[in-house]
Amino acid sequence: MVKLPVMKPCEFIGAARDDLSSMPPEVKRSFGFAIRAAQRGSKHPDAKPLKGFGGAGVLEVVENFDGDTYRAVYTVKFAGMIYVLHAFKKKSKKGSKTPQPDMKLIESRLKDAQEKYDAKTKKKK
Repeated sequence: MVKLPVMKPCEFIGAARDDLSSMPPEVKRSFGFAIRAAQRGSKHPDAKPLKGFGGAGVLEVVENFDGDTYRAVYTVKFAGMIYVLHAFKKKSKKGSKTPQPDMKLIESRLKDAQEKYDAKTKKKK
């Protein structure tokens, strides 16, 4: 009998769930697959560390669909927990760099995730 890995819980920060829900079905499927892979403790082949966050704790998945580029950002840096920080359609047509307002939002939501994680781990002690 094959033993399935334990799924880490996943929580959405801010409006990330609503933002992801508003995307085309093909994009949602791709991002959902990447998040489920993280929950199982593996990494989606297209997930890359997001620059500016010091390492591989914050990951980004990019999906192109119908001429638009969509991104989902999540963190795996907290033991036993996945937090989805942001999901958005990239509006700028210049380069592949994540726009500064989105980077600030991701940074803010990462702090929120840290606070939620700290509160959860304190309850368990």
